[in-house]
Amino acid sequence: MPQVFGPSANTLAKFSLVVFVFLAVGGLCALDAIHRSPYVRYTELPRSQPVPFSHKHHTSLGIDCRYCHTTVEDSSFANIPPTRICMNCHNQIWTDSPMLEPVRESWRTGESLEWVRVHDLPDFVYFDHSIHVNRGVACVTCHGRVDNMPLVWRENPLFMTWCVDCHRNPEQFIRPREEVTNMTWEWPEGMSQAEEGPKLVEAYGVDQRNHRLTDCWICHR
Repeated sequence: MPQVFGPSANTLAKFSLVVFVFLAVGGLCALDAIHRSPYVRYTELPRSQPVPFSHKHHTSLGIDCRYCHTTVEDSSFANIPPTRICMNCHNQIWTDSPMLEPVRESWRTGESLEWVRVHDLPDFVYFDHSIHVNRGVACVTCHGRVDNMPLVWRENPLFMTWCVDCHRNPEQFIRPREEVTNMTWEWPEGMSQAEEGPKLVEAYGVDQRNHRLTDCWICHR
């Protein structure tokens, strides 16, 4: 009976297996890269809004974060400002600006503006703003330099590993509570995060016993 496979068949089969493994691994890596890309995660991509609200402009006027986000210190949700907050100023200044017509229309009709959430976690993730703010986690830690953003974008990808890094080592991120909304704050000369962070962890009751900050139920309830 004649030989069905030639002498090179084994080599070809081995080469095919190597190529298959290479393509499979490469494909998985490519999918992971796409999943982590700014296009999918919306990082560094400004989101279109009904009104092009500039955080950079408003913070340059000295307006504190908490003037608009009024519940951030005592609620799990940092509220999207209602129209009346905008109109506190804009019923007196820029009253005829075409850009602000959607705000005036909302005020006249009582219909809320449909803002697009930039930092939107999955429904299976529980996040409480008040807990973080009152434990000394700064706005800039999660949201980036919002005071430099003409239109807000997502600075961080909000992956679970990114959150867990902070939960494992909170002393590397905590600052004094009174400086939480200060975007440019740094430790004074003679003080450092490495020295002061652990003290604040203890003072603010950030409980790390038995790795409780990394227990699944902390975020998945």
